[in-house]
Amino acid sequence: MTTASDSPAASRWAPQQPKAIQFYSYPTPNGVKVSLMLEETGLPYDAHLVDFGKGDQKTPAFLAVNPNGKIPAIYDPEGPDGRPVTLFESGAILLYLAEKSGKFMPADQKWQITQWLMFQMAGIGPMFGQFGFFHHYAGKAVEDPLPRERYRAEAARLLTVLDGALEGQDWIAGDYSIADMAIGPWLHGMMHHYKGAEAVGWNDLKNVPAYFARFMARPAVQRALNIPAVA
Repeated sequence: MTTASDSPAASRWAPQQPKAIQFYSYPTPNGVKVSLMLEETGLPYDAHLVDFGKGDQKTPAFLAVNPNGKIPAIYDPEGPDGRPVTLFESGAILLYLAEKSGKFMPADQKWQITQWLMFQMAGIGPMFGQFGFFHHYAGKAVEDPLPRERYRAEAARLLTVLDGALEGQDWIAGDYSIADMAIGPWLHGMMHHYKGAEAVGWNDLKNVPAYFARFMARPAVQRALNIPAVA
């Protein structure tokens, strides 16, 4: 019988539950997407901190579950047809967990949810991340204003797209779904990590601030923001 101890990363991160999903992450927006889905579904899992400060993401143990060396990644000893599965890329993991749990991706909303998940993966995530780098982190020391303005303008544009799509509805694709779980942590990153609200015109948006407040009010969101716990 396959158990969590068969994970390629088990030598570095010891499983606690033999049949549980092994979740390797750090509470960045991409990591929080998956911790949130695990918390919302109630699927059993062990959370393992991939410590960037120690270079955990570059170790052979982690590269065995994600050769790209990025969080998050999971190992499920009870995957499709009872076979184990290892997955990386947060969007792929959300889709997998939605199928496994049967939650947060109803069949009649599948493609609307998928398009907004892809919108986050291709647009919000990369553009917000680059904006954060140039606006708040090391990139702010770059004297050339062009890259900073490029990513600021695109982050602001993406927020206006989201704002328009939320007109008249509480969640982005009908019911609360994995699309919201993907988008919400990046809004949190924009507000709390990148300190970028004023730069991207947050207060001029009609629907996004209330959407973000609804998202943050969910108990699972509050838990997920600190999973795995960082010492």
